[in-house]
Amino acid sequence: MAKGYFGSRKNVWSVAKNAVEKALCYAYIGRKQKKRNFRSLWIARINAGVRPYDMSYSVFMDKVHKSGVQLNRKVLADLAMNHPGAFKAVVDMVK
Repeated sequence: MAKGYFGSRKNVWSVAKNAVEKALCYAYIGRKQKKRNFRSLWIARINAGVRPYDMSYSVFMDKVHKSGVQLNRKVLADLAMNHPGAFKAVVDMVK
């Protein structure tokens, strides 16, 4: 598992073992952080998408939940970035 490591981390058993254990800890933490990072990215994209319609992210999401739209943040962010016409339809529907 230490293949590709640099220096003594690749061939000295105790150093390599410690490096691999630390890397596995970071990998576990990274899998949790990836979910947080993507959620914040989606929020930023949705916020940028609704600003031209004189809304903030929090007001838009409140209206989305109250109107019963079953789209999650991932889909809304994709619509805001890649399909502005469809996103405008969603904004008009929740207004």
